[in-house]
Amino acid sequence: MSDTDVAGWVATHFRHTPADLAPYLRAVTHGSQRAENYERLEFLGDRVLGLLIAEWLYERFGGEPEGALSRRLNALVTGPVCAAVARQLGLPALLRLGKQARDDGAAQSDNVLGDVMEALIGALYLDQGMGAARDFVRRAWADRIDTQTHAPRHPKSALQEWAAAHQRRAPVYEVVERAGPHHAPRFRVRASIGKLAEAEAEGASKQEAETAAAAALLAQLTK
Repeated sequence: MSDTDVAGWVATHFRHTPADLAPYLRAVTHGSQRAENYERLEFLGDRVLGLLIAEWLYERFGGEPEGALSRRLNALVTGPVCAAVARQLGLPALLRLGKQARDDGAAQSDNVLGDVMEALIGALYLDQGMGAARDFVRRAWADRIDTQTHAPRHPKSALQEWAAAHQRRAPVYEVVERAGPHHAPRFRVRASIGKLAEAEAEGASKQEAETAAAAALLAQLTK
């Protein structure tokens, strides 16, 4: 995509004309394309997003304790959620990828799209400040925060609690397969509780696969 396409995307979704387009161009550039890529901006944007979501939750759910707010936060800033927002906003078409990364499907990788979304938030923060970043995050995440009627329990915590309540061994997680290229890995993890039951699931990271496996095993045990 051209510089003009990126500028148009920023104007449409961030609702301003970039004072400096360079950070946004860097935010959509993968390491397979050039050394000056999105990684540093992703580091910054991740922290900006976390702060803005935490601030929003603090305002929105005034009666909830820290633990419940933390669960809400963790559910809203995951890589898959950031990737889903990126897809809704048409980001895959803007990615600047090397040939091998394109052939490997990086444009649809949750890892890549999630990182690029965070990098663009970092670029917006540098260009326009916290207020503009806050406005964007509250628009882009509005549907997700509105559907959280209660603080979600993390599947791994819920499975741990189930095992303790039923006097079973603590859950064990084992990586059974790792596949895919470096920029878009896939992990398959097995979750088990002794010899009682087990379930497997995949994810773009070990943590994501463990969470999915825990959810699958919990569903099996409580059906």
